[in-house]
Amino acid sequence: MRYLITGGAGFIGSHLADALIAQGHSVLAMDDFSTGRHENIAHLEGHPLFSIVCADIADEAIVRDCVAGADRVYHLASAVGVRLVVEQPVRTIETIVHGTSVVLKACSRYRKPVLLTSTSEVYGKSSKVPFSEDDDLVIGPSPRRRWGYACSKALDEFLAMAYWHHSHVPIVIARLFNTVGPRQTGQYGMVVPRFVRQALADEPLTVYGDGSQTRCFCHVKDVVGGLMKLLELPAARGQVFNIGNNEEVSIRELAERVIRLTESRSTIKLVPFEDAYGPDFEDMQRRVPDLSKI
Repeated sequence: MRYLITGGAGFIGSHLADALIAQGHSVLAMDDFSTGRHENIAHLEGHPLFSIVCADIADEAIVRDCVAGADRVYHLASAVGVRLVVEQPVRTIETIVHGTSVVLKACSRYRKPVLLTSTSEVYGKSSKVPFSEDDDLVIGPSPRRRWGYACSKALDEFLAMAYWHHSHVPIVIARLFNTVGPRQTGQYGMVVPRFVRQALADEPLTVYGDGSQTRCFCHVKDVVGGLMKLLELPAARGQVFNIGNNEEVSIRELAERVIRLTESRSTIKLVPFEDAYGPDFEDMQRRVPDLSKI
């Protein structure tokens, strides 16, 4: 089987490439390396089942050619990370919305099954926990920049479902919760690699807010396993699935665990959200998936 992975040099995309190649499939990774990294796929260079195209996801001609040559498509290319979302809101929205439109149009043209990766951010400020796939999406106001990411991803989902209903394109949507593991970088705000880097340097671990907010973390290999199964399951087409872990941990407790496991001399430094991300930033207190559907 031939697979196209957009965002294939990214954190999750590179692990997905590893897993597919390990099963004997061929992989074409497409990435513009704006957030993806060469070192994530360096070990695959020269492998007979792997190839890479350096291109912008907005390039319709290249995307069309890549999709035409694939049997299945994983669309992971996206702007990622809270810091990038807040600091570059235009790039975030345009990359997500236009990029997905280009990919879906090509998949529709060539009738290729596609898995679209979405995010737990689409649940927004919903007070219903855990979040299930059929829950309402409660997005914050447009002047608050962090909601641009959630709205863009939600629009991607609506567009994908429109292609499913109108054109019968085989589509699966996976809402990813917090994913962690090797190759993840803290450059754009990901909390675990940031904490680990600070702890190894014996620097204070910066916890935003009071640290009581909780998240559920899932290892990237478990996430990849879920993605692979969903795309091959005919019954999953036209549906949305949460992928993650439902064990909550507070961010302060996470910081304490990292300090303990690294035997670091670091302390914990509480930083107001507005100091980190600006005065209009707001966060979600809990983000827990209902995993009963999978």
